[in-house]
Amino acid sequence: MRYSLCLLLLFCSLNSINSQTIYKKFDSYKLGESRELKIQLPRNYTENTDKSYPLFVVLDGDYMFEAVVGNVDYYSYWEDIPEAIVVGINQVESRDRDCLYSEQNSLPMDSGTKFFEFISIELIPYMNRNYRLAEFRVAVGHGDTANFINYYLLKDSPLFNAYINVSPFLAPDMLQYIPERLQEVQSKVFYYMATSNNDLKAVMEDAEVLHNSLSKLDNKNLLYEFDSFDGPSHYSNPAHALPNALESIFFVFQPISKKEYKERILTLDTSPVEYLQEKYQMIEDLFSFKKQIIINDFKAIAAAIEKSENYEYYEDLGKIARKEYPDTLLGHFYFARFYEESGNPKKAMKTYRSAYILSEIGGYTKDDMLRRADAIKKDFGN
Repeated sequence: MRYSLCLLLLFCSLNSINSQTIYKKFDSYKLGESRELKIQLPRNYTENTDKSYPLFVVLDGDYMFEAVVGNVDYYSYWEDIPEAIVVGINQVESRDRDCLYSEQNSLPMDSGTKFFEFISIELIPYMNRNYRLAEFRVAVGHGDTANFINYYLLKDSPLFNAYINVSPFLAPDMLQYIPERLQEVQSKVFYYMATSNNDLKAVMEDAEVLHNSLSKLDNKNLLYEFDSFDGPSHYSNPAHALPNALESIFFVFQPISKKEYKERILTLDTSPVEYLQEKYQMIEDLFSFKKQIIINDFKAIAAAIEKSENYEYYEDLGKIARKEYPDTLLGHFYFARFYEESGNPKKAMKTYRSAYILSEIGGYTKDDMLRRADAIKKDFGN
């Protein structure tokens, strides 16, 4: 059902997406020829002049570009991922020579080396010069190009922060190179791989071998996710894989889910408020985007405080709430709960009442604040 819905939403958005796409012929001195690029800018890119965006580089852009753009646009619309710039490289007539590698060491050779340098030396600098890019980059490949994007991972300083490998047709030695490199990476790397039980036999076998190796790695800088779908073919697999890939790579950007709440927050030995701060600091560090803490996440942390009965954390949560939403009663509510549970009912009652002049937000209402103040007065008097 979810897959059908995603396809429907993607189909419905394609007309508007296509009308916004920039088509460009790029003259490459590395390749000695021009290449067709497709570039998709985020909604309101022109108006948001102070904002920078992650970059998706999509190989097999002749058919993968629209699928990536549709998913990026949809997920960013609901703020589950940051808005991003997507560039696709048309390879309909050059795929085989672009992906050429040596039989001796499985690394790019001849035309493959030229294509490798085209992306790293020409395309990325061009995008940096002409568009407002954050430091976060995602590479997307399918089949042979899914193998190719891993060559950038092998560099001392990987060119991309995240790799979406859909049904990778891996060169033989990559089964050794990739785990060795991912065990050593010193900065955060998001690595997603997908196959299916109807994929090409060689793809399924190699993906299983690589998955077994990667799942055993112990490196806190590696964030790895693997999917093996039931049903899709090699050519329909991208439609299933891309939504999962985006969700896994940008999980920290998303609102706190029930799973995150139960498995990460409720099991904390430290302050859930610190967890909230670290989550949003990671968003800023990774994506060069300062995201306002959403009300859903404030509520999740407040629920954890109530469940653990560690009410002292309400004071810190109140300070953050006042900073994020200064004209609302959110911070007052958390401070009042802190005073109420720390043996200062008069100050709690005063704080509840003083919030009456502030704006309501996220289900926190003035009437509820007054009811809480009246309940304290009834219990403790003036």
